Amino acid sequence: MTEKEKMKLAMWYDPNNDTQLVNERLEAQDLCFQLNQIRPKEIEKRLEIIEKILGEKPEGLELLSPFTCDYGINIKLGKNVFINVNCYFMDGATITVGNNVFIGPSCGFYTANHAMDYYSRNQGLERALPITIGDNCWFGANVTVMPGVKIGSGCVIGAGSVVTKDIPDNSLAIGVPARVIKEIDQSKRI
Repeated sequence: MTEKEKMKLAMWYDPNNDTQLVNERLEAQDLCFQLNQIRPKEIEKRLEIIEKILGEKPEGLELLSPFTCDYGINIKLGKNVFINVNCYFMDGATITVGNNVFIGPSCGFYTANHAMDYYSRNQGLERALPITIGDNCWFGANVTVMPGVKIGSGCVIGAGSVVTKDIPDNSLAIGVPARVIKEIDQSKRI
C-alpha cells in the first residue's frame, strides 16, 4: 500500500519520505505562491489558479490572499464561501465546507494528527482525519479546527477558539477548547 493510500484511509503514513506526496505538496505550494502574488483586481487570473489548486471552480467563492494549503485537491467548498486573509487548510484528509460559510482571517483547518510517542513522531508518522463544516457557519478570526471535527450547520465559532470536538447544529461555541455556550435561534432576525 502506498503512503497516499494510507493517508486516504486515515492510517498512519509517512508524508515526508514519499516522493509522490512531497511532489503533490510542492505543486500546491507553488500554486498558492502564484495565487498570493496576483493582484486582487485580477479576478480571472486568480480564479484560474484557484481552480488549479482545488481541482474545481467553486460557485460564488471569494478567497483573499494570502492563502495556503497542503494539497488543495482535498478541499471541497460549497457555494458562496468567503475565506478571509491568511487562512491555512492542512488538507491531508478531506476538508468539506458547506454553502454560505464565512471564514475569518487567520483561521486554520488541520487534518494532521501526530503520534503521541516521540519515537513514532520523530519518524515523521502522521494520520489525517477529515474535517466537515455544515452550511451557514461563521468562523471568527484566528479559529483553529483540529483533526476529525464535525461542525454542524448554522454554527458561529468565536474568534480565537480552538475546536477539538464536534459542534452540533445552530451552536455558538467559544474558547480554548471551544465549548457550546448557547443554541442559536435561527428564527430570530436582527
